Amino acid sequence: MADAPHAGGDRRHGLDRTGRRGRLARLPPGRTPRCDSDGFLRLCRETLEFPEGVGVTWDALESALTDLSWAPAEHGYVVLYETWSELAEDDQPAFRAVLDLFAGAVKRRRDTATPMTVLLSSVGVEVAGVPRLA
Repeated sequence: MADAPHAGGDRRHGLDRTGRRGRLARLPPGRTPRCDSDGFLRLCRETLEFPEGVGVTWDALESALTDLSWAPAEHGYVVLYETWSELAEDDQPAFRAVLDLFAGAVKRRRDTATPMTVLLSSVGVEVAGVPRLA
């Protein structure tokens, strides 16, 4: 995960590091992936900048999100998934897998000093089981 110098600063990558406080990953950072499971997995690998040797599979993504020692943060992680509705529309089984994977990552980090939050940008579409923030 690449660092950005300051909040609102130069964002060349999908990940911002605001000082040493926390990390933000934007999926996708200015581009739309192919809307299927392979496209989503590649997007995560590129945007989150996984360490060498991390594969492009659901298990590899789950592992990388479980052990975030490769992307240290003092106060936690935020993932903003902006084009989720495209995957939900084009490949519903993959989208459900994404929701399950992120839910597991959030749950595992919930009671740690570095929790994870995953936000799905609202596009006027609601998904069963995904709470809407006002």
